[in-house]
Order: sequence, then structure tokens, then C-alpha cells
Amino acid sequence: MPTYVAFLRAINLGANRKFAKDDIRRAVEAAGFTDVETHINTGNVRFTTPMRSRAKIEALLEAAFAEDRGFDVPTMVFTTAEIAGIAAEAAELGDDDPDLARHYIYFLKDELPAATAARVEGLATDAGRMVVRGRVAHALLGPAYQAGQVDPLNAAKLLGVTTSRNRTVIAAIAEKWC
Repeated sequence: MPTYVAFLRAINLGANRKFAKDDIRRAVEAAGFTDVETHINTGNVRFTTPMRSRAKIEALLEAAFAEDRGFDVPTMVFTTAEIAGIAAEAAELGDDDPDLARHYIYFLKDELPAATAARVEGLATDAGRMVVRGRVAHALLGPAYQAGQVDPLNAAKLLGVTTSRNRTVIAAIAEKWC
């Protein structure tokens, strides 16, 4: 049976968007998924299902989360094989650029059109650069990056619906679940 990892967007921000990992696990199980586990309290959940359509899995999870929480929770789903590949690519990008101050991985709801991906990659500044691969964009932020800058490359508006994690979290997820 296929195993997937879902990344939830915009939870545990402020007082009104709380969604603890035990509640996430319960909601995913109630939606009919099995072998459910969570990783830290930032909206990372692994599960199995015989379903094969990413879009249908995302829609089912989003409906379950909205019913449980009363607010929308955009959800990006990847296979464990995809996560292993993303973690390996992140490690390679990091090894190629040892001066990185930060490395964030954006999980995109939809793959960008080629022209948009090229535009995102063209946003390089002294603060860093973006690398787009399918439904993932790597923000490779160098020494000129100022901690606390939310979108130093002005890429967020071009990426569509996303959620991000740092490279360390993705490496831990890949090691744990892939």
C-alpha cells in the first residue's frame, strides 16, 4: 500500500489556528488513512492509503481538517519516494554551497509553469537564490540573508499555495519515514 507524507500549511500560528499533532493524527485516521504518524508540531504527517490520486488525497485531507478545525488547511502530499529524493537533492544543493545561512524547502500545491519557474530562479540576489524542481522550490540563502526576513527573494507571490520546512526537518523526515 502506498505511503505518503502530507505537509500542512499555516497551522499553529497565533491563537486561532491551533492544530496539535495528536489532533492531526486523529483527523487523518478518521478520514480513513492508516499507519498515521506525525513529526514535530508543524504539520508533517505520514500515512498509508490504497488511493493513488494526489489531488483526491489532498482534497479528502483538506475536507477532514476543515471539518475538524473550522478553518482551511491547505495540504501538500508527496510519496515517501519523492520525499527521499527531495532530501537527497537538498543535501546535494547544500554540499554544493557550504556557505548557506539557511536552506528552506517550499512544497508547492501545483507545479509551476516553466516560464514561472524560470522567473523564480531569476530572482537571485546577494541574499540567495531559488532552485525549482517540480513541486518543490529550494530557497538557498547565503551570508547576506538577514535572519527574520520572510521573503528575501520576493518569490512567495510566484510560488502559489505552498508551505515550507527547513532542510534539517526534511532530512529528519526522510530518515524517519523513507
